[in-house]
Amino acid sequence: MLKVGVLDDYQDVFNQIIDIEKFKEKYEFKIFNEPFSTENEAVVALEEFEALFIMRERTPITKSLITSLPKLKYIMTSGMRNNAIDLETAKKNKIIVCGTEINPNPAAEITWALILGLLRNIKQEVDNMFQGYWQTTMGLELKGKLLGIIGLGKIGTQVAKVAKAFGMEVCAWSENLDLTHANKIGVLPMTKEDLLKNSDIVSLHVVFGDRYKNLITKKELEMMKKSSFLINTSRGSIVNEGDLIQALKDETITGAGLDVYDKEPLPQDHKLRFLPNALLLPHIGYVTAENYSKFYSQMIENLEGCLENKPLRLIS
Repeated sequence: MLKVGVLDDYQDVFNQIIDIEKFKEKYEFKIFNEPFSTENEAVVALEEFEALFIMRERTPITKSLITSLPKLKYIMTSGMRNNAIDLETAKKNKIIVCGTEINPNPAAEITWALILGLLRNIKQEVDNMFQGYWQTTMGLELKGKLLGIIGLGKIGTQVAKVAKAFGMEVCAWSENLDLTHANKIGVLPMTKEDLLKNSDIVSLHVVFGDRYKNLITKKELEMMKKSSFLINTSRGSIVNEGDLIQALKDETITGAGLDVYDKEPLPQDHKLRFLPNALLLPHIGYVTAENYSKFYSQMIENLEGCLENKPLRLIS
């Protein structure tokens, strides 16, 4: 019987989506609902497993972890990209890595939850309603404002289309911006500097890689308008966290809406948690019933394919 470790199932949904009884003759599942505090803890917990089901970028599957798990043969990850897996080491150790499809729309949707939450002071008003207060803040309208999108791929494009529906102007920048596509959807191409200087809201949607690490630092934050907002639903490391914290403290920008962080889960004593002009979500952009059903169902399909020597959705 193949031993399968299901890692970082924070919401305890694997059992809801997968009928474990159906596979009890083939697989022995063990579900981990909490993150490992150290890699050594992960090594001890996972040393007997031949397959791992992982959520993208929650537990780092490093070179040292892989080499410490000699029984490991299969890694199934959500999504078709996972920067937290050392693919070179996995290949050297003859470990098959497979991914899943992922719906891009939830990330675009949560982007708008953050934008609206910030501009209409949703958190403050909800909190105040429970305390018995009425109309304590004054919001801002979206119509006529300029949204700057950094990264006009699938998610950035959806965000842009919603902005146009709200009557906003939209501009975009990335290192490989498709000008034809931008023109087709009515988005104005800009340099990064002009986008930062002119936008009322800057939203990040680039695919994370080395070239985009620390894309937004003190320098870029100081280019932004004092009245502007920064939204990050992409990856935490795109923004220099220390610089952002200082900018929010100094009110260099008016506010930030974040769904991603350098360290996740975000530590309870993290400075971001105590800033009144930061609207924080616990990386739930992709956390939907539809996505989780797709992830876990396809992980099972992938594993079945591997055991039949017909692996699906290979990541190389």
